[in-house]
Amino acid sequence: MSFSDFALAPDLLRAATGSGYLVATPIQQAVIPAVLAASDVLGIAQTGSGKTAAFVLPLLQHLLQSPPRGDRRVRALVLVPTRELASQVAESVRTLSRFLAAPPQLVALFGGVSINPQMMRLRGGADIVVATPGRLLDLADKNAVALDAVQWLVLDEADRMLDAGFAEELARVLALLPPRRQTLLFSATMPAAVESLAQALLLEPLRVQIADDAHNVPDIVQRCIAVDPARRTQLLRQLIKDHAWKRVLVFVATQHAAETIAAKLYAHGVYATPFHGGLSQGARTQALQELRNGQWDVVVTTDLAARGLDIAQLPVVVNYDLPRSAVDYVHRIGRTGRAGASGLALSFVSADTEAHMRLIEKRQGMVLAREVVAGFEPTQVAVPDRAPVPGTGGIKGKRPSKKDKLRAEAARQAGSTPPDADKRGPR
Repeated sequence: MSFSDFALAPDLLRAATGSGYLVATPIQQAVIPAVLAASDVLGIAQTGSGKTAAFVLPLLQHLLQSPPRGDRRVRALVLVPTRELASQVAESVRTLSRFLAAPPQLVALFGGVSINPQMMRLRGGADIVVATPGRLLDLADKNAVALDAVQWLVLDEADRMLDAGFAEELARVLALLPPRRQTLLFSATMPAAVESLAQALLLEPLRVQIADDAHNVPDIVQRCIAVDPARRTQLLRQLIKDHAWKRVLVFVATQHAAETIAAKLYAHGVYATPFHGGLSQGARTQALQELRNGQWDVVVTTDLAARGLDIAQLPVVVNYDLPRSAVDYVHRIGRTGRAGASGLALSFVSADTEAHMRLIEKRQGMVLAREVVAGFEPTQVAVPDRAPVPGTGGIKGKRPSKKDKLRAEAARQAGSTPPDADKRGPR
């Protein structure tokens, strides 16, 4: 299906085709007509499937067809979990509206930078706001932004928005919005919390779930290498050297690990830099741009980079530390193999993490061979699975964590107060 088949303005089609959108992906084929028809939408599709364009294009079409009011109050609100994703979505809006005679007023709001310039940009009003919940609430508390006229709400990376750190903020933002609006939820995964949120927020939504098949599954080769923990950095250096890898994203568990491993790689001649939430926003933006420009061979990151980021021609993702859950594994490896390109997702597995890797494999319905690199043969032996002892910790998925319990409570609260459909009124 071509983008020219959609009921979009010529200038939007020109921007879309000029940006490489020629044949619509399955999520775009289903979602764009539904959003244009004013339906609520719950969209579930793998990373890199084109979800951003699926909601940006019809939102711009709606704005073209409904001229702004004199006060230019916010009409479209896109909520995202990270600053980088806010910038990325805002850039998509700019790109796809660049040929419009009167592009909508767009403001991106996120923390890590001074709030004053954002307040100044809001003084002239905004048609579209792309925001992280925390900074949006800061500005609402200062009466710098009003959300009572929002007609279109988008929750991107909806599963991440229900994490413990966002659930309360999300509830506060939703309380500021009018009950009568069109709401769109997008996620690469569908945990129970997202399902509960969808039932609470959406009115007779179109549910679009793009099943994985040979036509839309990203071309990602997944591999596991068995290695002792103490030798992972040396093995990583060897692999980078042997395969001449460029633009590698290495995932670790902590900010300290990101700093330490990047420094060790750099000291041995590998152009590596850290990327994590402890850096200033300027440093984070610079690191990503320099990776895209080819100035860094390796970026060592936490799960901050696991969601939504689109880095073209990123051929390799390495799980130096395994992700906490199978869901996080999906998002991490989804940074490669995007836009039709092929990619490699490599995971280091040790004796201590073997059981966790098997759990990830089980959740993903796959079994990966444990490879061994000559010279890095593991000396440690995995301990057989044992039943978890009540009251102790455990592998993610076998025992609810504190975050799991908070997610469940947030979902329960959202589900116990569904919006009154009568108050929303007709579309």
